[in-house]
Amino acid sequence: MSATRIKNVLSIAGSDPSGGAGIQADLKAIAAQGCYAMAAVTALTAQNTRGVTGVRLVEPDFVAAQIDAIFADIRVDAVKIGMLGSADIVAAVAAALARHRPPHVVLDPVMVAKGGDRLLADAAVAMLKDRLLPLATVLTPNLPEAAVLLECPEPETRDAMLATAKALRGLGPADGSGAVLLKGGHLPATDSPDLLVTADGEHWLETERIATKNTHGTGCTLSSALAARLAATADVRAATEQAKRYVAGAIAAADSLDVGQGHGPTHHFHALWR
Repeated sequence: MSATRIKNVLSIAGSDPSGGAGIQADLKAIAAQGCYAMAAVTALTAQNTRGVTGVRLVEPDFVAAQIDAIFADIRVDAVKIGMLGSADIVAAVAAALARHRPPHVVLDPVMVAKGGDRLLADAAVAMLKDRLLPLATVLTPNLPEAAVLLECPEPETRDAMLATAKALRGLGPADGSGAVLLKGGHLPATDSPDLLVTADGEHWLETERIATKNTHGTGCTLSSALAARLAATADVRAATEQAKRYVAGAIAAADSLDVGQGHGPTHHFHALWR
């Protein structure tokens, strides 16, 4: 196979009909990184920029059937996992990935809504920790999600972020190869630092906080861009830095879009549209 052949990236996540988050954001972010984007749908939602009004989960067996169909026919260079919704779907996805063993898995543990509401029951969180974290190349929680995973208070300082990220990395692959990208957007600060912890050490990724209300789907966008960059480079630190720069640009350009009356989407194609 030619080394220049375009990489294929699969998103396993829920749908956002308004296009700012979920698989819609994932497909845009993956494509913006120059990769071919695919999706296995775990949930349908009724939502817009002002909030979610309904959720319908896909049957776990059918989630697995979608994943199996992709792997039966298409080379998958990386997988991004987003909203799963239930313990049974977590188990189905974990079993499918254990069967197919994609080279890179980015796990965005969607379990706490921006308003603070829990999106995953305790049984699903336990299943995710037991079955999915050991398969993850990179885990990308925000601070509330990290607190749920570790059953501890939410980190409020950089020192606490470092201790939390190291503890989360211990839940990953048994060989110690996993990485954690802990997103610091919830820190009470004027900047928005993220922390990458790998087997090689700790790396802070610094970004100024951009004044905009249009940040819907930033977590989905970051994890998808990271999966795409991993497919292209196989270098976790380089891929993370590239994905972080891409998302910062997408947020900075978000106000050039006119989508909805609430928290609008980021501009996924800011580097391509003129």
